[in-house]
Amino acid sequence: MKYFIVTIITAITLLFAGQTALAQGLNDAMGNLGDVGTKTGMDTEKSLSTIVGGVIQSGLSLLGLVFLVLMVYAGYLWMIARGDDAKVEKSKEIIKAAITGMIIVVSAYAITFFVVSKLE
Repeated sequence: MKYFIVTIITAITLLFAGQTALAQGLNDAMGNLGDVGTKTGMDTEKSLSTIVGGVIQSGLSLLGLVFLVLMVYAGYLWMIARGDDAKVEKSKEIIKAAITGMIIVVSAYAITFFVVSKLE
């Protein structure tokens, strides 16, 4: 019975919790949302090459994060190998593949940076 009462109270609380915040919308508070950047003094007109360069740069940053995760994973495998040659070789292969991938990513970033800087 106690479980049933706690479940009902939790369900009612979660059901009505979203209705307690009655904040006004952004368009009501600041007018047109597109004017926000202009009001703060930021340049809201970006060229296509700047937008594409930003997207590519974000993707390459994500690949850099993948490199970091692979290196940490390979290092962890190497540490827990405890002399097992198969595990050490597996971690070495992961490190080699991660470094090769990172070289490709850095090269792609350099090419992207060069091309975007020449288009602007």
